[in-house]
Amino acid sequence: MSIHKETLTPVGIDVAKAKLDVAMLRDGKYRTKVFPNHPRGFEKLLAWLEARGVDRAHLCLESTGQYGEAVSLALVDAGHVVSVVNPAQVKAHAQSQGVRTKTDVVDAKVLAHFCQEKRPQAWQPPSAPERALRALVARHQALVEIQTQEKNRMESARPEVQESLQAHLAWLTEELARIEAAIRQSIDDDPDLREKAKLLASIPGLGERTIATLLAYAGFERFDKARQFVAFAGLSPQRHESGTSVQRKPRLSKIGHAFLRRALYMLALVTLYRTDWGKRFFERLAANGKPPKLIIGAMMRKLAQVAFGVLKSGKPFEPALHGD
Repeated sequence: MSIHKETLTPVGIDVAKAKLDVAMLRDGKYRTKVFPNHPRGFEKLLAWLEARGVDRAHLCLESTGQYGEAVSLALVDAGHVVSVVNPAQVKAHAQSQGVRTKTDVVDAKVLAHFCQEKRPQAWQPPSAPERALRALVARHQALVEIQTQEKNRMESARPEVQESLQAHLAWLTEELARIEAAIRQSIDDDPDLREKAKLLASIPGLGERTIATLLAYAGFERFDKARQFVAFAGLSPQRHESGTSVQRKPRLSKIGHAFLRRALYMLALVTLYRTDWGKRFFERLAANGKPPKLIIGAMMRKLAQVAFGVLKSGKPFEPALHGD
């Protein structure tokens, strides 16, 4: 049912790693509550809504990373409508309402009012295969970080603990290999993921790990245009100008999905220095006086646009169309 035609109670959620600040807007009044950002907290949030006679709410939260994904899934599974909205739009809405104070509670209220006024599009949750892939990719990323930490400890470890570190590193190597095999199998078992992976693999520089990360977190179906996906990954250039005296250089907004941005950063380095089309891209921007850091950011945006394009068109990457 269309959000515009259905009367839903607007609720804003300001998401942090450890907590959820929630604001319900009804009859012109806000009711606020803070819940832990974990499954038991989600249950308490659902019970809080039910206790206030809210059978079906429209909940809005910002697309600022992975911390809101679990609660979004729990709310959708419970029958509520969730919208994951662009932080820049919410900020503009707050400014239009004259809101100058910024706290977690105020942000939740702004989101509730934005939800009521704008009725943004409903978020489409990932499919069951995508959820499984996301869990595997997240576990792989966590173990890689632990492996790096343990390798760093080995460099200065006392003899008494080296055996323990070596045993842990051996287990991590085996477990990472097992999870990588499970990731490949998860993609291969699902026709949709398998076809998307094949298209992404046509882009020079993309390896299995980056492809799995994109398939796990990108949710390309949610976006109509490449610039929307670029913003979701936090890759939109952010300008800072004030009058004629303050004009800072544009920089990445970094308001978006950190895992995607990290994956695209590493991919940009590989593409710029190890692929023909990336080298042409680098040479063209360098010839125009662009510094390396800016070129890397530009390549990250380019890769996001290219990945979006091949999946939306269903056509493999064509080198002749890029880098010149």
